[in-house]
Amino acid sequence: MANHKSAAKRNRQRVKRTVVARGVRSKVRGLVKQARTAVEEGSDDADALVKQATSLLDRAGSKGVIPFKRTSRLISRLAQAQHKAKSSD
Repeated sequence: MANHKSAAKRNRQRVKRTVVARGVRSKVRGLVKQARTAVEEGSDDADALVKQATSLLDRAGSKGVIPFKRTSRLISRLAQAQHKAKSSD
């Protein structure tokens, strides 16, 4: 329990931020997984899903929800997989 007004406020902010971040992380994980499976299966909507996942990852990285280096790595790996799938066709 917070003993000062400022500590109580920081706690309220932390709770709000955690809820938002959890939702964003969950959404990112799901979209990245959808994009990966679409690329592996050679689906028609793979390009759109990869683009959407890249956009969401960038946004999450810039907000600090996910470390920016991790977002860069995930985007790079998605793009590599997509390029590899396209070139093997």
